[in-house]
Amino acid sequence: MPYCQVRQANIYYEDLGEGTPILMIHGYGPDHRLMSGCMEPIFTKREGWRRIYLDLPGMGLTTEYREISSSDDMLHALLDFIQDILPNQKYVLAGESYGGYLARGLIEKQPEQILGAVCICPVIVPLLKDREVEPHTIMRTDANFLETLTKEEAEDFKNNNIILNEYTWLRYNKEILSGCKMGDENFLNKIKNEYGFSFEIDQYDFSKPSLFLLGKQDSSVGYKDALALMNRYPRGTFAVLDTAGHNLQIEQPELFTTLVNEWLDRVEEISPIE
Repeated sequence: MPYCQVRQANIYYEDLGEGTPILMIHGYGPDHRLMSGCMEPIFTKREGWRRIYLDLPGMGLTTEYREISSSDDMLHALLDFIQDILPNQKYVLAGESYGGYLARGLIEKQPEQILGAVCICPVIVPLLKDREVEPHTIMRTDANFLETLTKEEAEDFKNNNIILNEYTWLRYNKEILSGCKMGDENFLNKIKNEYGFSFEIDQYDFSKPSLFLLGKQDSSVGYKDALALMNRYPRGTFAVLDTAGHNLQIEQPELFTTLVNEWLDRVEEISPIE
């Protein structure tokens, strides 16, 4: 299995395809399957992209991360990983939830190297108490399907999704829950004490093609805090999708695919792919 040894972790990753590199950063708790589940189908119809999916420290198959104790440390591990896998190369970013927060940290540190970025339901404000979030609202329910789940499965499903049907469950179970079950809970709880960066981000305009995908019913990170960043992303599309919670990519798959493809088209215009 492919690993990249950096100073603070031994990072597991999957490296697929050839062309312009796009680094995929998952959220807090799951593993790389959160990103590969929604992004790989897009690349079955697009050539010229090298997709790099990694497991963040404390999640998935990444090991040797005990010295990491903050989001600053997470970012430093990512920067070392990028320097090892993509030495002095330009690349594209895709981050979901906490991965979107880390992506904005990378933009702050390496603006010239990054050709574009998509943030899917990104963490904007680190601490939950400071976020403007929406109430958890279930929009659609297949009651017959819910009866096929165990009580524990159904409860978790209801608490973390707003469309409760078989399609959403199968993807949620495969792409999110499967990774969460592998996470190091003690480690993740420790990082939550230093969840915010020690430095300011979003301090200047990022003028490359970007996309913010936001769920109107996202009760984890909300959508309103992200709209405050619009002036910092002059080439950014900010899409607030109704009937979409924190798992927007699963609950609105067609819109997700369309908007990500349009963003990739814009990135290709400024970075012609050989």
